[in-house]
Amino acid sequence: MREFLSLLVAATAITASACASTGATPRPFPVPGGAARTEPPPPVVPVPSTSTDTYALTGTALSLRGAPYRNGGADPSGFDCSGFTQYVFSKYGIALPRAVAEQFTAGQAVTPERLAAGDLLFFSTVAPGPTHVAIALGGDEFVHAPSSAGVDRVEHLSAAYWSQRFIGARRVTN
Repeated sequence: MREFLSLLVAATAITASACASTGATPRPFPVPGGAARTEPPPPVVPVPSTSTDTYALTGTALSLRGAPYRNGGADPSGFDCSGFTQYVFSKYGIALPRAVAEQFTAGQAVTPERLAAGDLLFFSTVAPGPTHVAIALGGDEFVHAPSSAGVDRVEHLSAAYWSQRFIGARRVTN
């Protein structure tokens, strides 16, 4: 019994520290003039200047749907959220930092009304600040590696869960 409780505590700690998501009810996506941001914007970290085919990049991200979630994972055998974005962008010669908070400093900030396919979307899910990252597909959709359902998938920015947790976007492509 003691071993079971130890395993249960360890599994709970791992799950709480990983990227997180849940089912959601649609609601409008946050727009400027809504809740004010209380922290200063992150510093800008330059990304190499290359012309990136965002259609191909998002196609690569979509081709990985169904890959299993793996905390610390960074390849098709299993991804966590930042491992997923790092892997996809690396296929197009863009080196992203490994951690979500570090990716939040890459490229240029993008306002919600200017989001485009290939932008990185950041959410505060398990702690204050950026704790989850995804790739915008255009319109209301994004692809990511969530921990709750166990596989990479497409979701909607307007879903209540995500719109309430959205904290910013960055463009690392040109």
